[in-house]
Amino acid sequence: MKVLVAGDRGYIGAVLVPLVRAAGHDVDGLDLGLYDGCDLGPFPASQPGPATADIRDVDPVRLAGYDAVMCLAALSNDPLGHLSPGATHSINLDGTIALAKAAKQARVPRFLFASSCSLYGAAGSAGVTEDAEMAPVTPYGETKARAERELSLLADDSFSPTYLRNATAYGASPRLRLDIVVNNLTAVARTTGEVRMESDGSPWRPLVHVEDISRAFLAMLEAPRELVHDQAFNVGRPEDNVQIRDIAELVRDAVPGSKVSFAAGAGPDRRSYRVDFAKLNETFPELKLAWTVQSGIDELARAYSEFGLSHADFCSSRYVRLRRIRELLEAGLLDDLLHRRTSDIFPAPQAH
Repeated sequence: MKVLVAGDRGYIGAVLVPLVRAAGHDVDGLDLGLYDGCDLGPFPASQPGPATADIRDVDPVRLAGYDAVMCLAALSNDPLGHLSPGATHSINLDGTIALAKAAKQARVPRFLFASSCSLYGAAGSAGVTEDAEMAPVTPYGETKARAERELSLLADDSFSPTYLRNATAYGASPRLRLDIVVNNLTAVARTTGEVRMESDGSPWRPLVHVEDISRAFLAMLEAPRELVHDQAFNVGRPEDNVQIRDIAELVRDAVPGSKVSFAAGAGPDRRSYRVDFAKLNETFPELKLAWTVQSGIDELARAYSEFGLSHADFCSSRYVRLRRIRELLEAGLLDDLLHRRTSDIFPAPQAH
């Protein structure tokens, strides 16, 4: 298949694109380039060269001839959503729908959307299924819920959207993020000797390795249309519904000499939910998600050691999306809705 990946130069895209190419598909990318240079180790070579564009502005002519679009492009977490709810709405909702409409107009038959389990909100300790009510508690979760609803309105015999509700991602990627819980706690332990908790550790989180997210995308790309048409799938493993304090203990055990600590006044986090992954397992019995949280923590600890991750790196804008966006805003390179003000290559992230 000929596939366009929007957001190919992000945390998931850097892992997904090589995997989809290795499966024999022809893959092109499209990315705004906000995080270019935010790398841990070498970034995979693009084939062809990277295309820098905004999903809000894609012309249908550009999408002609593709068999599928994978939409990963988004402001990717809750802190960014709170920084600018307007920009989050503009990119995650308006941008997604603009890209989908352009794809439909270009007669692209398949559209795979990177949604999120965060749209379930504060669902608590009972595992939620795909037919549960969406009750997001953040701008990020709200835009994912609304995008799914609006994509469903576009579904018809010629256009088939699928919604991958990914659990909280973790794991090593050439375009590393340290603003997600497993990656963050492992980096804190590696660079400071403390597994520092910002909440009381009680919230539940479903987790999934970035490589397993990528494998789920590939499985749905290759699946018969009728199996995935206008369907949502929770992506993760049932045994990886864990409490934050459990992650902290696994990190402590994986990083010699580290200890668990709590920030002053640490309390519960409103975002607490467990997720039921039975539909994914029943629909794709051959898709065996391979990574455990423990093996992912071990992988991260090795990668941080191999590439010499320092505390200065941890505190810089290189691996934390909120810091990087603020840096680009302060430099006047983005407007308030995070449109690029220049076509030039963005400057490298600043050291702390």
